[in-house]
Amino acid sequence: MDEPAIFTEIGNALKTGNPLEAERLSRRVLAETPDHIDARLALAMSLHAQHRTDDATQAYAELTRLQPESHVHWSNYATILAESGRTEESETAWRRAMECDPADPEPYVQIGQRQMGRKEYLAARDTLLDAFERDRDAPRPRILAARACALALDFRGCEDLLKPWRTWLPLDDTYLQVELARNLLLLADAPGAQFAMQELLARQPDRADARILLARIDERLNLLDEAETALLPLDEMQLGDAARRQVLNTRALIALRRGDPQHARALLEQSGPVQDNDYAYWFELANVCDKLRDSAAAIRALHEAHARQVTEFKHAAPESFAADALPMPGKVREITAEEYARWPRYRSPDSRNSPIFVVGFPRSGTTLLEQMLDAHPQLQSMDETPFFERLASKLRSHNPRILDDLSVLRQYDCDELRKMYFLMTAERIPRRDGAQLVDKNPLNMAWLPLIHRLFPEAKLILCVRHPCDVVLSCYMQNFRSVVLGAACENLDRLAAAYVQAMRTWLQHASVIQPDVLVSRYEDLVADTTAQTRRIAGFLDLDDAAPMLQFDRRAREKAYIQTPSYSQVIEPVNRKGLGRWHMYREWFEPVLPTLQPMLDHWGYSANLPSSGTNGA
Repeated sequence: MDEPAIFTEIGNALKTGNPLEAERLSRRVLAETPDHIDARLALAMSLHAQHRTDDATQAYAELTRLQPESHVHWSNYATILAESGRTEESETAWRRAMECDPADPEPYVQIGQRQMGRKEYLAARDTLLDAFERDRDAPRPRILAARACALALDFRGCEDLLKPWRTWLPLDDTYLQVELARNLLLLADAPGAQFAMQELLARQPDRADARILLARIDERLNLLDEAETALLPLDEMQLGDAARRQVLNTRALIALRRGDPQHARALLEQSGPVQDNDYAYWFELANVCDKLRDSAAAIRALHEAHARQVTEFKHAAPESFAADALPMPGKVREITAEEYARWPRYRSPDSRNSPIFVVGFPRSGTTLLEQMLDAHPQLQSMDETPFFERLASKLRSHNPRILDDLSVLRQYDCDELRKMYFLMTAERIPRRDGAQLVDKNPLNMAWLPLIHRLFPEAKLILCVRHPCDVVLSCYMQNFRSVVLGAACENLDRLAAAYVQAMRTWLQHASVIQPDVLVSRYEDLVADTTAQTRRIAGFLDLDDAAPMLQFDRRAREKAYIQTPSYSQVIEPVNRKGLGRWHMYREWFEPVLPTLQPMLDHWGYSANLPSSGTNGA
């Protein structure tokens, strides 16, 4: 038999699942030509297909010795080393493959995945972005690089990589489709994540991880019946321990939404965390214990949650947890009255053509107010997005000194930055003709100088709430932001972060004198009608009545990104007022830190919180 014919037979034998025949034919060639590279490769592949790992490893190793410049041989050798559990040697082999063919994305993909496994998130992001650059159209490098970006807390990078995701479905690699949905959920595209999982389950209804993820997505979309339906088939499946725990935890989440915290707690305590770094489990348990008014158990769970979350966040942003780190990382330098006086005055939009900015420390009622404003036909809000952080990053990359002296911005610079801002907002939401944009982002309170530089006529609403209730509510949240995750490391640091943020705002507001209204949460829930009229008057709206229908408008929305998503679909209530008193023994040590802000906003640490109008 001539050589082309015998290699055709070898190929057919491997394709049809007959590796023994492929081995026989390969050895036949090698008996006549011992150094025949193609025959050696076919032999290695046939041994590999027979799961004769040691023999196959030796065969692949010999090929790398004979042709050390072949990236194919190093890739095959790296693959079987990984299958044998020889991970360090495998990574070394992948790096040799990378050196042999720098244009091949696969070594970068493999090394990046190993870096993610070691929690080297920043290195993994860079490596997988290198894989993406070598094959920009393929979904696999994009999805894996997006995952690495998310783990490195680079959500903008994640978002950019996934923009064409709808063109990729259906994905043959179902693991990638599940990863895609997880990333979309992180990016606040719950409808997109839902679509990806529904499409996958239509093809593979027994895919347990997709069912669990779909149930979680449905819960976030306030589709509780659908979430329970997604989980039902899992009762008939043989699940591994991790999947079983995820099912119990998801059912606990649904039970809590159904108003049964006792059952939710029983399910959570039955399951336990899915893995050691499952800090989301401890946040969920704390929330359930809080609903049951078991403050000691809630605090214990929160301590566990934050300890595990901080451990994870340190892999992505170690500088935020350094001994000399500020309580609230990334502090904006305070500007003085003399510096502000040097700012040139340029053409800029009037208040009607500027966004309305809703700011305030997180958990101060910003989401409630945003939903009220969004219910008005003359206003339009969007998902919470750090637009000014992104603008600042652009300036920082151009020249870090610009943020220290905004007076250097020219008319052209301000025009271009405004244009960039509106382009970014247009990516988030299709604009309605005639509707004024509402930009709600609590941490924008730190960007008041830059906001004022671009939109000096803009109206701002500062949301204020009892500092102790704010700090408690923040401590109970599973924030994905490293800034907030670091600030919430413990109650001491969180109280200091609150004071730092408020002092920065007050200092800037005293210098800049923006057009700002203070909206006190306690007043808003005590007399919603009067307060909405007050807000409507400030915003030059003729009729405040639509704002009172905010809960109906919120229920109509496909998705609400913030932690308040399950609360703002309900009418106004007073459930959260004075909740911190239940945790008073843990707050006693931080009350001195908070006292200046308690005094400034007129709150008492001795009695249940009650607002006054004298802010």
